Amino acid sequence: MKRYNVWRPIMLILTAVLTNSLVTNLCMLFGMNRENAESLGFIAMMITALIMYTRITKHRRK
Repeated sequence: MKRYNVWRPIMLILTAVLTNSLVTNLCMLFGMNRENAESLGFIAMMITALIMYTRITKHRRK
């Protein structure tokens, strides 16, 4: 386990959770019902996590 960076998974989780919260709150602010807003927030969270993961692994391969 040499060169393991503990901040990468923390940043991945943090950005995913913050994206979920932000999208859910914005959707509810614009009048969407709670269930649909949470679903949209979850989708945004998954997209953000995938983008962050690919950026982290691409940087690590070089």
